[in-house]
Amino acid sequence: MPHQIAVITGAGAGIGRATARTLARAGCDVALIGRNTARLEDAAAELAELHIRTLTITADVTDAEALERAADEVEATLGPITLWVNCAGAGVSGQFVELSPEEIQRATDVTYLGTVFGTRAALIRMRRRGYGTIVNLDAISLPRPLRSIESGARAAIRAFTESLRPEILHDGDRIHLSLVSLPAINTPRFVWTRNRTGKRLRPAGPLFEPEIAAEAISRAAFGRHRDVRVGLSGIGRRVAAFLAPTLVDQRQAVHAYHQQLEKYPAPDDAPDNLFAPVAGAHGAHGPFDHLSRRSMPVLLTTTLRTILTGTLLAAGAAALATLLRRKR
Repeated sequence: MPHQIAVITGAGAGIGRATARTLARAGCDVALIGRNTARLEDAAAELAELHIRTLTITADVTDAEALERAADEVEATLGPITLWVNCAGAGVSGQFVELSPEEIQRATDVTYLGTVFGTRAALIRMRRRGYGTIVNLDAISLPRPLRSIESGARAAIRAFTESLRPEILHDGDRIHLSLVSLPAINTPRFVWTRNRTGKRLRPAGPLFEPEIAAEAISRAAFGRHRDVRVGLSGIGRRVAAFLAPTLVDQRQAVHAYHQQLEKYPAPDDAPDNLFAPVAGAHGAHGPFDHLSRRSMPVLLTTTLRTILTGTLLAAGAAALATLLRRKR
């Protein structure tokens, strides 16, 4: 296996920053891409003691040409890219009709098109050599009301990833495309998401530290798993949505708002990172360390999910057969 050259977008803070540390500990040389130069340099300084090479590049993932230039710089400085992780994202929370068209487009561009443009920059270069790994992120805590734009962007990423895999197989390249589905992660997004709700944002459901997400990304990359799902949160809701969608809608209309919002009003002048990076020292962690879990939850890879699905289907079929026999 060639020496690993990893590129991480959104590497200045949150999941991207935690992933940079995890991959550096695994021996990868790491290129960090983000909008805030100072935070990127701070992230690179954290990796200095690990004796790996780093490169920081200030770029906006919505600028496809900027990502192309960044990829060229990485290969000229560090070497051929073998791993690309799309961590960049931006959001806006609030009732859909209260969001401006500019906010909707920007949040979609950063989260969805940022992933698409990053994937394209990586894939073009990996195809020259016929190998490499690309990791995209999904969110199992979505969809939720007040987060309609991010919910749509993550669903688009999932469909994009699934559509692209057959193209790679058709071309016969040994390029691996993985999708990591994450629960709620304690990142700075809770304080710098553009907030149109009037209340402070808080996590809904089980919350985990960014290092959990980084470990899952690392396992997806080096284990060459097609899909990795972290934890079981959201499974019950999705099963319920399949069986009784109207009931789930009604429940979310009642409970999902207070689950995501604190009682206290949000400051009117709170900065957000939708159109420009928030100044200041922000690392991987957000403000909810006292609530977040540090242990690795159940990690469902493609194989384990297949076994679990088969077991559940077999159990369901057996229960159905028993019911039919009793009726007879």
